[in-house]
Amino acid sequence: MNMGIRLIPRRNEQVKDKYATADDFRKLLAEDMTNLYLLAFLLTGSHEKAEQCFVSGIEDCARGSAVFQQWARSWARRIIIQNAIRMIAPRPRFQNELAHEFPSAVARNERKLDQDAAWDGVLALGNFERFVFVISVLEGYEDRECAALLGCTVLEVDQARVQASQQIADLGRTSVQPVDELSRMAVG
Repeated sequence: MNMGIRLIPRRNEQVKDKYATADDFRKLLAEDMTNLYLLAFLLTGSHEKAEQCFVSGIEDCARGSAVFQQWARSWARRIIIQNAIRMIAPRPRFQNELAHEFPSAVARNERKLDQDAAWDGVLALGNFERFVFVISVLEGYEDRECAALLGCTVLEVDQARVQASQQIADLGRTSVQPVDELSRMAVG
């Protein structure tokens, strides 16, 4: 005999409770603001563009989407990545083009004094290499997913990641070299 008591919630009520709400996204954005902004900055290479990308991401989150609560953080990061891709439109270079664009003078001029110098190598990369490095290495996306996001082949992602890693390593070696030369000159 059912007396109108429901012990098990209806299926659509169970699913509805698992979706992230606008409040969930507000909390997430407040907790993760610095990391989301850093992601936007590393992708765009510019504080101005990073701010636009971040604000656009906040607006996208505020509009709300049917995303499970447990995926809200990764969904917000993906929104930042997608906004940056739309804004910058990074494209792979042909083999005969310069392997390294002019070291991002814009990014260097944009650098705040308190910013960690470790990001200089990433910011000095060309747009496509920077996007591949941030998405595949720092964010941990699979090559196939990275290629799908960037509209290129898996081979182009692989080549760009190798090139970016080499450029960052080379930049690290050249930035240490002058200090070594100065110390040898002082001893000699």
